[in-house]
Amino acid sequence: PVAPISAKQKLAKKNELKARGTLLMALLDKHQLKFNSHKDAKTLMKAIEKRFRGNTETKKVQKTLLKQHYENFTGFSFESLDQIHDMLQKIVSQLEIHGVSLSQEDVNLKFLR
Repeated sequence: PVAPISAKQKLAKKNELKARGTLLMALLDKHQLKFNSHKDAKTLMKAIEKRFRGNTETKKVQKTLLKQHYENFTGFSFESLDQIHDMLQKIVSQLEIHGVSLSQEDVNLKFLR
């Protein structure tokens, strides 16, 4: 028998597929087939970083992934408010490094969700 899948597991799988898809879409067409064999976003990102070592394309991919990570951000009930705040602030700081500015109101609303 197959174990039932929880809503949290479904959401994690959905976010994983979105992250992988976003990474692949951020690549130029000529590079997509080279990276399509990577089955999850983490190994795909490592391969992209290894291949491009921080060039403009890698920075674009990182920026896109950070934006997606921010959009999908949610704190879990087992995490403290400090932990949730720290995780959100890390994402916001990384976005700012990549030239993305967010209003404090947007960040506050994201924290409250």
